[in-house]
Amino acid sequence: MSLALSVLDLVPVRSDQTTGDAIAASVELARTADRLGYRRFWVAEHHNMPAVAATNPPVLIGLFAGATERIRVGSGGVMLPNHAPLVVAEQFALLEAAFPGRIDLGIGRAPGSDPVTSWALRHGAGGVDDEAVARFPEYVDNVLAMMEPAGVGLALRGGQHVLKATPVAQTVPQVWLLGSSDYSARLAAAKGMPYVFAHHFSGSGTAEALELYRSTFQPSPELDEPRTFLTVNASVADTVEEAQRQALPQLLQMLALRTGQPLVAQRTVEDAETIVDAGLPEAHDALIEAMRKRWVIGDAASARDELASLAAAYGVDEVMVNPVGGAFAGTDPRTAPARVRTLELLGG
Repeated sequence: MSLALSVLDLVPVRSDQTTGDAIAASVELARTADRLGYRRFWVAEHHNMPAVAATNPPVLIGLFAGATERIRVGSGGVMLPNHAPLVVAEQFALLEAAFPGRIDLGIGRAPGSDPVTSWALRHGAGGVDDEAVARFPEYVDNVLAMMEPAGVGLALRGGQHVLKATPVAQTVPQVWLLGSSDYSARLAAAKGMPYVFAHHFSGSGTAEALELYRSTFQPSPELDEPRTFLTVNASVADTVEEAQRQALPQLLQMLALRTGQPLVAQRTVEDAETIVDAGLPEAHDALIEAMRKRWVIGDAASARDELASLAAAYGVDEVMVNPVGGAFAGTDPRTAPARVRTLELLGG
């Protein structure tokens, strides 16, 4: 592929699936991406959501890396304010030791959850509070230093102590900063780190964030020039009509998220069509149409052309697709045929 393609997976949970079913379907998706030559397979971090099983990226990365052979596997991303930097450093140092040269650590600043869940993630100690967010640049530095083979020296109680994420590291994961605003773009540029804009989630400000990153980039020992790509939601099928139908369940999920409706497990295509056919408020129709225009929805030829146009417009040589196609009633719950088919049509 002249345009490098990668995959973002939220491990979606349908109304006909258990968590175990959803994980099995994502393992199949990872194997498909590996077989077809995709560059990376990243998993998100979201909590307490009925339709998302991607709660713990390091655990899932171990599963997916173990089920594949060559593809890079990583986080898109670990929400660092939720976690102690040492814990993240230890997790990814171990993953890199087990799968050397194949692990990416994508780091984000958002909580990835509601305030109550954020509070619980930090053992009731205030959740993702203002201090944790304010110290995000420091936390990033701590993770990077702790994963280095030599470790990092800590001055504590009048003594110097060496802290290592793992005893004998040979290599370190590649670390990316993720964002949907200009904050992470500025920070990645200042630290000389690779950067990814969450175009699939935000849909606006992409060009501005990437230009800010490139124009203010400061070379580092790890990276001498800007390195970036973007993410996009995609539903690709044998026909445009089929791709549009399969996108409906996820469109309704995102509509609920953006309008404050109760979140539910991802509906089947038929259930989603029933809801749409019954009629949505005019404002909701407009929101769905706006999302549909930002997503890549079509057959193989039109979707490939659209991805190439996106890459050219934003000056990137890699695009990460989030395959969002839903399933029809009666689909084997341990499979996700529409998501697999999206990867096959784009990468075949």
